[in-house]
Amino acid sequence: MTRPLYQVLSTTLEAAFNCERSGNLEWFGKHELRLALLVKEYLPSGSGINAGTSLMFSKQKTGELRFGTSFQHMNSDGYYEGWTSHEIIVTANLGHGFDLKITGPNKNDIKEYLADAFHTALMQPIDKHAMMEQAHEG
Repeated sequence: MTRPLYQVLSTTLEAAFNCERSGNLEWFGKHELRLALLVKEYLPSGSGINAGTSLMFSKQKTGELRFGTSFQHMNSDGYYEGWTSHEIIVTANLGHGFDLKITGPNKNDIKEYLADAFHTALMQPIDKHAMMEQAHEG
């Protein structure tokens, strides 16, 4: 059974919060590990997103996912010219799956690139059973 990554992340995050609230630290840890594996394996890293992506666990709210990332910009001569930091906020949209909001400066129109990269990543199908096995091996 496959589901889009954003759904797998959302349900896993909800399960982690439920375990945390009920004091089930064993399963909270398992869900936290699964989230870390999903983020590392499937969310953008490289191609300017050189520091990778992180799940902003402490900033999560019901009905959304929040990720942190930075982009390393290059000038026209191919030299690095600094970083911009961004928060990627994914909110539910009943008609279209989800909406993306990209915070931070729009240097060199980077927000469009980030929106495309994250939309593509979040829509990719994930095999639920394979991810569960991978998390147990980790």
